[in-house]
Amino acid sequence: MIDSLRASNLSSALLAFALLAMTAGIHAQPAPTGSAQAFPAKPIRLILPFPPSGGTDTLGRGIAQTLSAQIGQQVVADNRPGAGGNIGLELTAKAQPDGYTMVLSSPLIAISPMIYAKLNYDPEKDLAPVTKVAFTRKVLVVHPSVPAKTMKDLIELARRNPGKLNFGSGGVGTAVHLTAELLKSLTGVNIVHVPYKGTILALGALVSGEVDMVVGSMTGIVSLAQAGRVRPLAVLSETRATAMADLPTAAEAGFPQITDDTWYGMFVPAGTPRDIVERLNAELRKTLASPELVKRLDSVGVETGTSTPEELGRFVRNESVRFGKVIRSAGIKPI
Repeated sequence: MIDSLRASNLSSALLAFALLAMTAGIHAQPAPTGSAQAFPAKPIRLILPFPPSGGTDTLGRGIAQTLSAQIGQQVVADNRPGAGGNIGLELTAKAQPDGYTMVLSSPLIAISPMIYAKLNYDPEKDLAPVTKVAFTRKVLVVHPSVPAKTMKDLIELARRNPGKLNFGSGGVGTAVHLTAELLKSLTGVNIVHVPYKGTILALGALVSGEVDMVVGSMTGIVSLAQAGRVRPLAVLSETRATAMADLPTAAEAGFPQITDDTWYGMFVPAGTPRDIVERLNAELRKTLASPELVKRLDSVGVETGTSTPEELGRFVRNESVRFGKVIRSAGIKPI
């Protein structure tokens, strides 16, 4: 009888344990496949919307290399130039919102809706901000044959020869184009615009003498200036840059109203889970604080700086308002 009682108690205990396990199984929820806990489980694609060797390329490849070592997964830098940078943004907007596709954008994300009559994506609705990444100063440079040694010399030369000088840019509506248009508007000079498919190509045209002037990011100009292939006249920023410490600012050259840095931000497809966005934000903050990367970027005139996703979103909206004023003033119509 005692053995029977023991067997009964054991059976009851086993039944209770089984019921408890079943109940726990009902209530337990598997971790989402896209959760930050398991992220990243494969390589990440970092789309760079402009050609190799430009400012976006230099910054993006530096980030990709440092971030790869940091997270233990390869971050693949993928140049996808075209349509003023919009091909790269469109590819990202249409990618799976899982955190495995990012795009490094310059101000084109704030400008494009006002420049292109038909975009195949909506920058505000289809892309989600992750963090600010960096900014680089713009530099006004001329071909060595142009008889101007200072910014004031150039403006006076343009006034004496309306429509005779020209300037290259990375395309209609790109940030460097609008900065040159701002310069024209504020000084009243007539300099002809010659668009190219990327600022690096415009700089190549400047070196060959096809154009007289370019406003470009310092990243692509430092080595050309050091080699004497272009003549820098001023840095269009509030302060001088370490990479070109002897170059005066626009304010020092007598044009304090012409200051316009190029900024960069990281974006992912809209709908990317919030925990993954936050994970990417945290990892990118760590990457951009790397002493080795900071030193490397500083040598070419790029300064790192991060933000929350919300701060970047507000910043882009404010930039859209600012650039809208320049576009209207220049009389640029959507293309």
